Amino acid sequence: MTAPITFGLSTEARNLHWLLSNLVEEVPGVHSVTVVSSDGLMLLSSDPGHQNAQVTGRQDGPRGSSADLATIVSGIGSLTVGAAKLMDGGGVKQTMVAMDEGSVFVMSISDGSLLGVHATPDCDMGVIAYHMALFVGRAGHVLTPELRSELRKSMESAQ
Repeated sequence: MTAPITFGLSTEARNLHWLLSNLVEEVPGVHSVTVVSSDGLMLLSSDPGHQNAQVTGRQDGPRGSSADLATIVSGIGSLTVGAAKLMDGGGVKQTMVAMDEGSVFVMSISDGSLLGVHATPDCDMGVIAYHMALFVGRAGHVLTPELRSELRKSMESAQ
């Protein structure tokens, strides 16, 4: 993982970057992680400096791009919210997609923001869900509109 550039960011933003880095580095089987705002924009990424796999040659995330993971997470989030409305199921807390070659986990953070994880097919799903819940618990109350704006700007400058 590439260390995120956190110089000039608020304490809250640096803490979120640290929590995200910890999730990737400490949890076995995690390829990449992203946080997406309610309007589908990537706020945080486990590899903010690697937005384009064709340039970097990196292939360990969805097509190697954290932007692809953010798009997938946003789409899954929208789909499950729509499904929950049709079924009168209430709010969506988490979603998991198991595939032959990997898994994608999506968990609600707050006000529509989502945490997404791309993991190996042999990952311990319970461990990943537990660490995602820890992240959500620590990040949810600090993800204010001001902090989301700051994170969006830092992602744009990283590109």
